[in-house]
Amino acid sequence: MLKTNKWFRLFYSKPQMAAIIIALLIIGVLILWLIRPGLNDQDPSSLATFTVQKGALTISVTESGTIKPRDQIILKNEVEGKTSILWLIQEGTVVKEGDLLVELDTSQLIDERINQQIAVQNSEAAYIGARENLEVIKNQAQSDLDNARLQLDFARQDLKKYIEGEYPNALKEAEARITLAKEELGRAEETVRWSKRLFNEKYISQAELQADELVLKTKELELELAESSLDLLKNYTHKKRLAELESNLKQAEMSLERTTRKARANVIQEEADLKARESQFRRQKDKLEKIERQIEKTSIYAPVNGIVIYATSARSGGRFRRTEPLAEGQAVQERQELIHLPTTSSLKAEIGVHESSMEKIKKGMPVKVTVDALPDRIFSGTVDMIAPLPDADSAWMNPDLKIYNTVIFLDGNSDLLRTGMTCRAEIIIEQYDHAVYIPIQAVLRVGGEPTVYVVDGKAVKPRRVETGMDNNRMIRIISGLKEGEVVLLTPPLESAAVDKTRGRSVPDPMQKSQEGFNQLPPEKTRDRGK
Repeated sequence: MLKTNKWFRLFYSKPQMAAIIIALLIIGVLILWLIRPGLNDQDPSSLATFTVQKGALTISVTESGTIKPRDQIILKNEVEGKTSILWLIQEGTVVKEGDLLVELDTSQLIDERINQQIAVQNSEAAYIGARENLEVIKNQAQSDLDNARLQLDFARQDLKKYIEGEYPNALKEAEARITLAKEELGRAEETVRWSKRLFNEKYISQAELQADELVLKTKELELELAESSLDLLKNYTHKKRLAELESNLKQAEMSLERTTRKARANVIQEEADLKARESQFRRQKDKLEKIERQIEKTSIYAPVNGIVIYATSARSGGRFRRTEPLAEGQAVQERQELIHLPTTSSLKAEIGVHESSMEKIKKGMPVKVTVDALPDRIFSGTVDMIAPLPDADSAWMNPDLKIYNTVIFLDGNSDLLRTGMTCRAEIIIEQYDHAVYIPIQAVLRVGGEPTVYVVDGKAVKPRRVETGMDNNRMIRIISGLKEGEVVLLTPPLESAAVDKTRGRSVPDPMQKSQEGFNQLPPEKTRDRGK
């Protein structure tokens, strides 16, 4: 049993299984090639053929889409973040300007408003405090500056007073004392001379002479003291006092500069703090106003008269879009479309055109539009806009599929059409009254040239032709074939080659015919099957 499972796993392992399949395919191709009869060996009557037709031929591109208003106002959710729908007007209601359409949940915003009101009050109090404090700082700075200027003036006056008043007076006083001392010393000397003469003549006593000599000695000392005071004043006291006053003046100047800078710095600091508090206050007020506006935006009113169309209904007609219908209690995002209000009765059709048909269609081409709900009516229109880039939704669903949104303006107004109806639009590329045409699968490229295989009696011969445009079913033959000739519908594929050096070439006919078959309406595929 284990051995059997081992061989089973070995046989069905992915690399070996792929190799076995490839080998079987090669063998099968060789067998088919060996037993295949030649094309000219077969009886042409047994092959699928088509008789070349000549007549009316329409080259068109048909795609499905949705009927929408041509001009409309789109109402979006402008509440930030995610919110939910509390109340929603019924779709299809005819409303007037100012009617309430949608009411969103406001509970969270109301809580935020209460918290923000408290924050605004706190920031306002801080702002007022900073503003008053700035005035206090300005007053204190002015007071300090006035005091510093006053001290500087005092220092200047003290220095000037000393240089121009106090020192000259002191100098004169010292010199006057010396002069007085000299005069008194002279008188004392004269007195002593007379006293000595009188003492020698016995007119005065020894004591009186000694008293006069003592007075002389005193006057000599007073003169020395006056001269010493003058020297002290000039060499020491004056220099010290002058240096002290000059230093006081310099210190006063520096104190004024420090006070000025400090006052300016304090004022600037308080002004910056005031600006910060003011900015914070305004920011908190702006946030409160923003919350108030957000609360106002939770109620969406009709800006004009119109009929209510849910945005989800307007998008649901696309080929790949599937959106949950709008309903009460549903969560919605910011900038999400909620309501479409048509402003005119004119309509348009939005379709998605496959990238393979993009080079065919142009703005202004005529269009025939049919609506599934009105199968017997055909509405006319023109291509108005072709998107320059593929639709992102379809590219996300299938990266290999590129669909370009195309807008078709419908002619006139019709009360039968409704927004959101599914439609099919046939864009008329070219119309011919007398065109030679054959099925597209009958054309191959052989050696880079479009080629058909013409049945001539019991023989089949290749013939090069010049082709025009196709409508995914029939291709126009410009030259090379005539009406009534018979061509093979299943020419030999091994002769086909894709020409990459020219413009639009006829692709693999079997693949192209299958694509065309898949894109036809059900009734046309049934006719073609016949």
